Amino acid sequence: MPSSIDYRSTTAHPAQRVYATMVDKEVLEKRLVQMGGPGAALLEYEPDGEGVKYTLRHGIDQQDLPAMVTKLIPGGDVVIKRTETWAPSAQGGYDGVARVAIAGTPATAKATMRIADADGGSEFAVNIVVTVKVPIVGAKIEEAVGEQIKQLLAAETGFTLEQIQA
Repeated sequence: MPSSIDYRSTTAHPAQRVYATMVDKEVLEKRLVQMGGPGAALLEYEPDGEGVKYTLRHGIDQQDLPAMVTKLIPGGDVVIKRTETWAPSAQGGYDGVARVAIAGTPATAKATMRIADADGGSEFAVNIVVTVKVPIVGAKIEEAVGEQIKQLLAAETGFTLEQIQA
């Protein structure tokens, strides 16, 4: 059964500035260099009016993963492909969706994302649904993957905020 994870972050910066920085091609490339792992790359970047779609490849050293996850992956690093699509929302702010696939595994994730003005700044909210189709231990693996995703989101959010202030 899929696991649902929520992530929220607030900042004093307006939603438009957070969004513009977060989806900026150069910022994405810098972020991948800093925290994308082995083989990280921006595979696709397609601006579409005020929105954008991009695909990222992340790599994770197998030694950085929980043992229950590495048992499913035959040797080598983990390769994650993540596609995000963002657009302005009719209610103000920006809405996004993401799809994540982990090569060679029965693990996937889908996310809905929102950046909106709130309390003199903005809030970045994400709901992620992780699915690991493995009998008996799938839920435990989903939980471990979910924690990794939360850590990644926190690191990426911190990076974005540093770029705004740079």
